[in-house]
Amino acid sequence: MPPAPASTSTLSQKTADLSDLELAQALAERLAIKPQDWHRLNRNRKVRAGEQIASALVYLLKDQPEEALVRLQQATGWLDRSLQAPPCPSHGHRKDP
Repeated sequence: MPPAPASTSTLSQKTADLSDLELAQALAERLAIKPQDWHRLNRNRKVRAGEQIASALVYLLKDQPEEALVRLQQATGWLDRSLQAPPCPSHGHRKDP
């Protein structure tokens, strides 16, 4: 078997120093929709499910299985289309003078 590419080996060394929780938190942070991308991605089912699954993993590793289950149920809702994004509160509403 050939040796792993340098970038993979370097990544493995970096991640070896992190706890499972730290890795899960990093993944959750990476998969979270950034404010500047919210309007573009807030209805993207794959993105929203991934966000919820990563969050569920963080809760599971923090020994909070009830919170993990809630996030997994939300992820399932995004994937099976039983969950929809609510309308953006800043659009479509007239502000009082």
